[in-house]
Amino acid sequence: MTSPQLQYTLQTLLEQLSEGELGTFKSILRAFPLEDVLQKTPWSEVEEANGRKLAEILVNTSSECWIRNATVKVFEELNLPELSEMAKVELLEDRQMEEVDNPELGDLEEDLESAKPEDGQVEDAENLEQGELEEDSELAKPGEKEGWRNVTDEQSLVSRNTFWRGDSDNFHDHVTQRNQRFIPFLNPRRPTQPAPYTVVLHGPAGVGKTTLAKKCMLDWKDYNLGPKARYAFYLSCKGLSRLGPCSFAELIARDQPELQDDIPDILAQAQRILIVVDGLDELRVPPGALIYDICGDWLKPKPVPVLLGSLLKRKMLPKAALLVTTRPRSLRDLQLLAEKPIYIRVEGFLEEDRRAYFLTHFGEEDQATRAFELMRSNAALFQLGSAPAVCWMVCTSLKLQMENGEDPATTCHTCTGLFLHFLCSRFPKGAQLGGTLRALSILAAQGLWAQMSVFHREDLESFGVQESDLRPFLDRGILRQDRDSKDCYSFLHLSFQQFFTALFYALEKEEEDRDGHAWDIGDVQRLLSGEERVQNPDLIQAGHFLFGLANEKRAAELETTFGCVMSREIKQELLRCRANLHVKKPSSMAGLRELLCCLYESQEGELTKAVMAPFREISVHLTSKSEMVQCYFSLKHCPDLEKLSLQVAKGVFLENYVDLEPDLELERIKNVTPDSAYRDFCLAFIGKPTLTHLTLEGHIEWERTMLLLMCDLFRTPRGNLQYLRFGGHSATPEQWADFSFLLKANQSLRHLHLSANLLLDEGAKLLYETIGHPTNLLQKLSLENCRLTEASCKELANVLIVNQHLTHLCLAKNPIGDRGVELLCEGLSYPDCKLQTLVLQQCNITKRGCRPISKVLQGVCSLTDLDLSLNHIGCGLWILCKALENPDCNLKHLRLWSCSLLPFYCQHLGSALISNQKLETLDLGQNHLWKSGIIKLLGVLKQRPGSLKTLRLKTYDTSLEIEKLLEEVKGKNPKLTIDCDASGEAAPGCCDSFC
Repeated sequence: MTSPQLQYTLQTLLEQLSEGELGTFKSILRAFPLEDVLQKTPWSEVEEANGRKLAEILVNTSSECWIRNATVKVFEELNLPELSEMAKVELLEDRQMEEVDNPELGDLEEDLESAKPEDGQVEDAENLEQGELEEDSELAKPGEKEGWRNVTDEQSLVSRNTFWRGDSDNFHDHVTQRNQRFIPFLNPRRPTQPAPYTVVLHGPAGVGKTTLAKKCMLDWKDYNLGPKARYAFYLSCKGLSRLGPCSFAELIARDQPELQDDIPDILAQAQRILIVVDGLDELRVPPGALIYDICGDWLKPKPVPVLLGSLLKRKMLPKAALLVTTRPRSLRDLQLLAEKPIYIRVEGFLEEDRRAYFLTHFGEEDQATRAFELMRSNAALFQLGSAPAVCWMVCTSLKLQMENGEDPATTCHTCTGLFLHFLCSRFPKGAQLGGTLRALSILAAQGLWAQMSVFHREDLESFGVQESDLRPFLDRGILRQDRDSKDCYSFLHLSFQQFFTALFYALEKEEEDRDGHAWDIGDVQRLLSGEERVQNPDLIQAGHFLFGLANEKRAAELETTFGCVMSREIKQELLRCRANLHVKKPSSMAGLRELLCCLYESQEGELTKAVMAPFREISVHLTSKSEMVQCYFSLKHCPDLEKLSLQVAKGVFLENYVDLEPDLELERIKNVTPDSAYRDFCLAFIGKPTLTHLTLEGHIEWERTMLLLMCDLFRTPRGNLQYLRFGGHSATPEQWADFSFLLKANQSLRHLHLSANLLLDEGAKLLYETIGHPTNLLQKLSLENCRLTEASCKELANVLIVNQHLTHLCLAKNPIGDRGVELLCEGLSYPDCKLQTLVLQQCNITKRGCRPISKVLQGVCSLTDLDLSLNHIGCGLWILCKALENPDCNLKHLRLWSCSLLPFYCQHLGSALISNQKLETLDLGQNHLWKSGIIKLLGVLKQRPGSLKTLRLKTYDTSLEIEKLLEEVKGKNPKLTIDCDASGEAAPGCCDSFC
């Protein structure tokens, strides 16, 4: 089983778990010996993951053998027998058990052996099965000679719709069987259960749920599965919405009236019946209609929704097997109806399926590979490609361009470009179908707003459209006529309905449809509103297409092909609706990503510039190269951008690179050329005279990306970059040397944050050489969590002496220890040192480190802000009090959060605070000063006012004595604010004053 297959199997198993069971699964899994990569994965990602995401994490971080064995073991620990058996069948079938070296996992072979039933149990099960077969034989007698089947010929039952054309039978079977093996009543290896199964096939539009359901009907009736598998009935909700009241017997026999007389005998054998309810999301009924007036009498006339609700509630034919297909939007309602259903997500084409489909369609491998890579370069289009219909459309469109000698690359840049090319290529120029195009766009928009994708003949007639008018679109594969309900029509795929919905807004309105409300269609503002999209997610892609159709060249192509008239006001409408795209603030990450996607879809520079004009600050999380390309398009049209923050996911900036020699010549660095997508992205913001703040975090490759980026940022004459932050990167000393060399050339940078980088002492020394240069103008430097030790502190002390501009330094979360502090204080003691803020949070400092700090504070020292939080100082507080009592001490802000301070020195501390006339903020949060220490401290502070303005304490029980002292202290010091609830578990920010 390849990794995609394993991931799909694991995902399907995990999605059967409730939220609580999934949490227990994770807890048990964590207790197992995890493989190295999984151990290094932040467990918070695992905790937040749903079943689908957890499967992805496990497949990407663990070996197949470990996943198989661990998953089976965890399911056994969960005490879920059915899922445990399912896991064994799906994960361990047809392969020998591998020995698990880790004893904590246990011997899985013994576990499986112990799970087998004893001999007596096997005999009982065989006797029971034999009894069932005899019972079925008796039940099968009525009418068996006719071989009842409420289905059409097998070939038409699982017919190749337009999106399957060109496929071989083997390819079709491979895609359906991957999902079908999870359906328990079609898998003889799966354990049986007393109650009949309800299986729910769910997934996005067009991924093959109906095809799979019909294939299941054929296999259900296959005699190889036993006499029970005999009768299958197909109920398509597409055609049921408009039926009047009828009995359940009439409902299942309505397509074959010749079975009407035999239906009672058939329904009496419910355990031998499979009923498929296809497209439950297409059943347009009022809320609650499916659970109202539940009925168990299959001869009693009832509204169709009542009959279906009774069937799902197991009131009607409780022994029958049920197979339901639906899109995700109906799952919540289904949970209220179905009894313990098995949910199976139908994925459609996986990546390997799409690749195979392209090869089958093109025939020639080079063309197929190029077309496939073009589709994959567009993440949105590639996601739609899980639907076979979209794959067929992409292949058809790109193959035509290649045959005509055209370059198909630009067509795949946007979904709109590809859909438009496909649509226009199916018709000759000047087709004069503007009227039909307009009617179809109204129909599409009305259906999308009503969350309906199937249209009846009456719907068409209400717009004056006849079947003959549809023939050009039916013949060219844009519309489809339902094979089961001849009066029903739908678009090739939901995405085409969304495209035609966008056409409704982009076409010039005629008088009768100028007001969309006449057709129950929202206006552009509602289409782009976040509230509407939450209620109806299908509107999102329609909004993207609308931006795409705002492109003037595309509008002209539609006008030329169909003879229609496109609206000239759509750009202004979109501009007025910018605020609706979730963007409450310029830095709103989720809303901004949506806006950038829409703007890129438009490929309209002027529109993008007008939309982006108000933005001064942008924060973006790039999760794919497609998002990087979208971001680039908008950034280059953002005229007044000042602050940019980029969070880069793994693989986005990953490039193929050659090893670089440790040569510091600038030309050697500049001659390294990255891929064009990355270079374009960097050019979008490099050299912007307005850009002053840049944050780069996440997975950014040093070998090319970072060096070239820094080179362009630091050397461009138009640049005005003042604040640079990047973290989470690993680099060699040679690469830090390159970075340091480039830093020398910059004259504008004032704030540099290298937090959470693998800097180490050797890289730090190279950096210090640059910062210590007399021409360096850096004012604030943060090296938080860079794995520095005391070995680098000597050079850093020299920097403090030489650099006349550096005022802020953060070394938080570096184990420099007491010796490192002593070395730093040598630099701080020099009169030329200008440092004002020093952050030494969580640096392994003890009371011994307090001595050099106290000494330097009592001398000529410019330090005004000192953070010693999360260090085990303890009685070192007494040493610091000596400095606070000294009138030469210039400290204004002192943080001692969680420093293991004891109550014994609180009175001494209070005396120091009274004598000190400069200290304004003192943070003693998360220290166990107890009641005695707090009383001593407050008792001294109430004597006379001092300079202190903010005091943070951790209090437990506020006694009357403490409350009285607090009132007296505030009365004596009206400017003092005392925070008695400073007991949070999170440490204060390391570099709050650096922003």
